[in-house]
Amino acid sequence: MNQRKDAPIGVFDSGVGGLTVAREIMRNLPHERIVYFGDTARVPYGSKSKETVIRYSRQIVRFLQTQNVKAIVVACNTASALALETIREEIDIPIIGVVKPGAKVAALTTRNKKIGLIGTRATVKSCLYKTIIQKEDPQIQVIGQACPLFVPLVEEGWLKDPVTIEIAKRYLDPLLCQDIDTLILGCTHYPLLRSMLKTLVGEQVTLVNPAYETAKELERLLKREHLEHEGEEEEEFPYRFFVSDEEEHFQEFANSILPYDVKMTKQINIEEY
Repeated sequence: MNQRKDAPIGVFDSGVGGLTVAREIMRNLPHERIVYFGDTARVPYGSKSKETVIRYSRQIVRFLQTQNVKAIVVACNTASALALETIREEIDIPIIGVVKPGAKVAALTTRNKKIGLIGTRATVKSCLYKTIIQKEDPQIQVIGQACPLFVPLVEEGWLKDPVTIEIAKRYLDPLLCQDIDTLILGCTHYPLLRSMLKTLVGEQVTLVNPAYETAKELERLLKREHLEHEGEEEEEFPYRFFVSDEEEHFQEFANSILPYDVKMTKQINIEEY
């Protein structure tokens, strides 16, 4: 594989959540170009079967390959947990997910060896975070809690709404009762709830944001593969956004959280890939 350094990074997610990963890449690797795909027609992935998530991920990767990307970031915990290893064997482009970087940092962070994980049902059920963490240290206990209501609440923009706070308390109580000292935000939507979650868990619990850790992992990957963009020329549109549905809603949401004004989002028929 002979990739050009100025080729873009492909980033994909089941919807808008992966924008938190794109945001960290923009902040930490400002010279890199990005092609983002949000599968807004088929969101959420968290309640889908492994076979379905693999099929969706394959289609998206095929689309990103048409955009000549030099590396791919699976900015979705569910797809990272269920599809990443399968896809990695099928393509010759470097590909990383959001699970491993977050899991490794959590293993290094915990002091009392009790880590809480919040995510979709599929992510929690996959036990991938637990497997990676216990490879680092078999003594660490990982307590998972599926939070299926968080994604629709975030997409509704109810980040600090009393309803969201009440639901969060109910999800977090069982974890806090187990005396966790580290909490993994195991879904890319969750960093948007970060300040509210921090207030609820208190100072004694460290929050791990896999979106940030993934941007740092991408930086290491590009260096290792000699693919980092030197960023000599300024580009007018370094970031391109594609969705499978609802481009207006996506663009509104993107503009509310990105450090960059999204001028254009294009809808494509992902089933064609």
